[in-house]
Amino acid sequence: MGMRFTDREQAGRLLAAALPQFRGRPDAVVLGLARGGVTVAAGAAAALQLPWDVLPVRKLGIPGHRETAFGALAAVNGRVVRVLNRPFVDELLELGIPQSALDEVVRFEQAELERRSGVYPGPRLPLAAKTVIVTDDGMATGATMRAAVEAVRAAGAATVVVAVPVASLEAQASLQQLADAVFSLFIPGQFRAVGSYYRAFRQVRDDDVVRLLGARAG
Repeated sequence: MGMRFTDREQAGRLLAAALPQFRGRPDAVVLGLARGGVTVAAGAAAALQLPWDVLPVRKLGIPGHRETAFGALAAVNGRVVRVLNRPFVDELLELGIPQSALDEVVRFEQAELERRSGVYPGPRLPLAAKTVIVTDDGMATGATMRAAVEAVRAAGAATVVVAVPVASLEAQASLQQLADAVFSLFIPGQFRAVGSYYRAFRQVRDDDVVRLLGARAG
C-alpha cells in the first residue's frame, strides 16, 4: 500500500521539512492552487515562515469524464492563462468528441474561475522577481500545475518551484521540463486518485479558502 498522509495540513508540514533551503527567505512566497492546495500551502508556509497566497485554477475535463484533463486554466493579475494538451485534444477529436463540446468546457470553467476569483482574488502578493513555491495536494496529470507555473512566470517570477506531497511519474516528468525545480514527497509506480494517499481528504470549499486566508491575515 502506498504512503498515506494524515490530511492536507500535515502534508504541507512534511513538504516544508523537505524544503529547509527556503525557510525564512525574504524573496520567497508560497502559492496554493485553489482549492485543494490552499490547505497544503498554509501548512507549508507556516512551517517555512513564508507569506502565502491563493492561485485560482480550473481543470478542463473531458465531457463525461471530468477527472481526465485535456488542459487547465489559471488566473493571476487579472489574466487567465490557458494550457492545452494538444496531442490529447487531437486524439479526442479523432475519437469523435466535437470541438464545440471542448469549447463549452472551456467557457464553463472560465466562468467558474472568474466566480472563484471574485470570492478569493489572488494572488495579491507581489510575484515579480520572487522565488515562488507553487503547491497542490497532488498531481495526477499535472495539467492544473502546468497552467499555474505558466501563469506565475507570466507574472514575472524569477524562479518557480513546484512542491507537492504526491505526483504521478507522468506529472513529475512534465513539470520538470517547465519549472525550475520539482519536489514530490512520493511518486508511486502505479498512481491512483490523489485522495487515496490521504487518510482524511474532504472537499475544500470556498468558505474554507476564505477562512484560511483570513487566519493568515490575522
